[in-house]
Amino acid sequence: MLILILAYLGGILTIASPCILPVLPFVFARSDQSFLRSGLPLLAGMALTFTLVATLAAVGGGWVVQANQYGRWIALVLMAFFGLTLLFPHFGDRVMHPLVSAGNKMSEAATRGQKSQVGTSFLLGIATGLLWAPCAGPILGLVLTGAALQGANVGSSLLLLAYAAGAVTSLMLALLIGGKVFTAMKRSLGAGEWVRRGIGALMLVGVVAIALGLDTGILTRLSNQTTSGFEQTLVNKFGLSRTANQAAPQSDETGLPALADLGPMPSLNGAVQWLNSPPLTAESLKGKVVLVDFWTYSCINCLRALPYVKAWADKYRSQGLVVIGVHAPEFAFERDINNVTSEAKKLGVDYPIAIDNNYTIWRAFNNQYWPAHYFIDAKGEMRYEHFGESEYPQSERVIQELLKEAGAKNVNTSISQVQAKGVEQAAGNEGDISPETYLGYMRSQNFDSEIKTTDAPADFTLPDKLALDEWGLAGNWTINDEKITLNKSGGRITYRFHARDLHLVLGPHQAGKKIRFKVTVDDKAPGDMHGSDVSADGEGTVSDQRLYQLIRLPDASGEHTLSIQFLDDGVDAYAFTFG
Repeated sequence: MLILILAYLGGILTIASPCILPVLPFVFARSDQSFLRSGLPLLAGMALTFTLVATLAAVGGGWVVQANQYGRWIALVLMAFFGLTLLFPHFGDRVMHPLVSAGNKMSEAATRGQKSQVGTSFLLGIATGLLWAPCAGPILGLVLTGAALQGANVGSSLLLLAYAAGAVTSLMLALLIGGKVFTAMKRSLGAGEWVRRGIGALMLVGVVAIALGLDTGILTRLSNQTTSGFEQTLVNKFGLSRTANQAAPQSDETGLPALADLGPMPSLNGAVQWLNSPPLTAESLKGKVVLVDFWTYSCINCLRALPYVKAWADKYRSQGLVVIGVHAPEFAFERDINNVTSEAKKLGVDYPIAIDNNYTIWRAFNNQYWPAHYFIDAKGEMRYEHFGESEYPQSERVIQELLKEAGAKNVNTSISQVQAKGVEQAAGNEGDISPETYLGYMRSQNFDSEIKTTDAPADFTLPDKLALDEWGLAGNWTINDEKITLNKSGGRITYRFHARDLHLVLGPHQAGKKIRFKVTVDDKAPGDMHGSDVSADGEGTVSDQRLYQLIRLPDASGEHTLSIQFLDDGVDAYAFTFG
């Protein structure tokens, strides 16, 4: 209930954001009519359509986004036609008779309050809902992320409906106030015809704004200093975050991790495919000690934990340990089983991998993190869990204890000494390093370039100076929900960071294409500071969709500026991570 209230409050704040402006003309077009017969149906259509589209977008594939884009253009045509009928009463005489009849009926219903008013308003509400692109602030981003991880269920839809209801509440007030204003204007000025034409003009302006991407572009940028701040305050207040610090594991009087009874092992059913093994079940694993590792191959935290998991799998396999990697994707390209297969082979993962593209196993374990480790004893009971990196000796001692309980003989009680290299090398011990930073507009933060549009090509210019943890673009890019795409060669991404390591999740927009790039640190070639995917002179090539290590400094002292310039077009960039 608390989360529903929070989502509702976040929706209410939408009205304070300029990104809602393009929708207002469509609301005001009904504001001088009967509220029950015109206003409420319009708002209901908006809320229900937004909830449906957002739910599908959160849990569906790319076809949902594409279908929604077609729906938006159809809605734009409908709204433009309706606006023209309001602005030019004789417009219908110049088109075909069926369109004349439909336009006149819609116009008459809007201006004279006929019995078809409820149905017409609801239809317009549905169309307006397709055009509604609210600012993807922290609350909406959190709701959509939760929906994607939890799958299509009633809870996800209720959260989205609560957010939509909050925005509709604000729009309802605007509609009621607007109705009084327009009624006063018509009564005092006798200018009903001109008011109607003004509404039609506003609707056309809204159509143009949405068609040009202003509803999610410049207006969204302007809104960052209004609603986003309020929403982030609410998010922080209620502690709704996708990451959390792992509490130090409790130990018994001998100093060993304290094992507990955490219930039976959840089901492993629901994987779309298994790698390195036939499908495994909780029942078939009875008698074995099981470690379930939730990971995804472009996650730097997962990659740094991976050498330890691989070492445990090799060291204790013969004594009864079964390690299962549950691959739960974060980005769309990680749903590609061929990508997972290829990267798992490169990373040397030879134990069973469950491809959990639908997050079925994730939900069964009620998991929330990458990486997450669940330890199950030979009786099929969960006894220990650990989230995030570190505490590897304690986790290995848990494996040793569970193997002893299962009757394994001569269990090796030494602690594995892991010497990882490249992206798998453990993070430095420095604190307060730059945060993980997503580039797509759904979760973007600290973007210092001017956002001109989203989901459409636009030219960007780097600012004169970047503050710590800020990033910017130069060149022609398209900003999408989870990534940015370079449309012309020569584009650059620049980041002012504080960390030992800097990584960037990249991939070719077109499969099989290789994109050359060049990296500089503080305007110089990296030299000895180059990462594992970059040469000393700063050169590298994007050939796969994965995490690339660009910089490895001796330590995390000081601030530095990374610049990566792509010599070819067609690169997708997703997120910066640090270590």
